[in-house]
Amino acid sequence: MATDPRDPGESYLAFWREPLQCTLTTLRPDGTPHSVPVNVTYDPAAGIARVLAGRTSTKVRNILAGQRAAGAPDGTPAGAPVSVSQHARGGRWATLEGRAVIRTDPGAVADGERRSTERYGRTPRENPERVVIEIHLTRAMGRA
Repeated sequence: MATDPRDPGESYLAFWREPLQCTLTTLRPDGTPHSVPVNVTYDPAAGIARVLAGRTSTKVRNILAGQRAAGAPDGTPAGAPVSVSQHARGGRWATLEGRAVIRTDPGAVADGERRSTERYGRTPRENPERVVIEIHLTRAMGRA
């Protein structure tokens, strides 16, 4: 089922509040997918999902290599195409798709850490190289 990522319904939101590990898929410069386990937070009101990452990680490098400037001639929004997914027993699954940008400012990183602590019940380990992958959502789908 596809739905509006800003208004996906209560059961979908409840599923995204469960502290489940997720998978982030980015595209390498050669166009092949790179999928890795991550923790994700979802802010439907803002239409944004967030992932904490190390500044030099492959996922961050892939996003930086794939970013487009805002206002591209073809109308594509800024950022690199990515998806995040989670699944659980009983055939429940959810995927969020969008365009990712890297946020390095301390306020965005602190906000990402706070959100991750709320969802997963533990404070992320200290990492002075931390950045936030901010995904501006274009699609939500799943069966929650």
